[in-house]
Amino acid sequence: MIKKIPLLLLVILLSASISFAETFQVDPSHTQIHFAVKHMVVFTAQGNFGDFSGSVQVDTKRKFLISAEATIQATSVDTGNSKRDNYLRGEDFFDVKQYPKIYFKSKKVNGSGDNITMVGDITIKGITKEIILTGNLSETTLDPQGKLRARFTATGMINHQDFKLMGDKPTMTDKLTIGEEVKIRLEIESVVQ
Repeated sequence: MIKKIPLLLLVILLSASISFAETFQVDPSHTQIHFAVKHMVVFTAQGNFGDFSGSVQVDTKRKFLISAEATIQATSVDTGNSKRDNYLRGEDFFDVKQYPKIYFKSKKVNGSGDNITMVGDITIKGITKEIILTGNLSETTLDPQGKLRARFTATGMINHQDFKLMGDKPTMTDKLTIGEEVKIRLEIESVVQ
């Protein structure tokens, strides 16, 4: 009987710790997925993805981000230059005909409030690599329709060569033209449906 008491207390504590967890759906009209990469050494090419979906799980009591996942339509890449965008959709880069979607799924989240570190897997062109995102989770608020909203901002970085975004064997000219590091910036607003 004595051994059962600590187990019961553990179950109660775990239940209490997740009782404030809410699942929020990403609101595409109030969310932006940005990226930036050096081009020709001095110029920074910037762009975003316009078609995506996702969800985040938040402990609203402790202001703690529990998990996140997203699916991005690779064909929605937009750099403000249609010729460049079509090239990015081609086989050397995103190869959207064969790999139409980019996936992200968190594995671990540390911190809360203004100091969050999220480790997750990002899959581009069928290749999965780990990414670290750092950011903050704002206070959850009620919108004018009475729906609970949460905002999360984060930054991270990937190496485009890890995902063969320039083909299998980029030339020296390719390497000089486009920098290896791609900076990612997320501004996510999500809502409980």
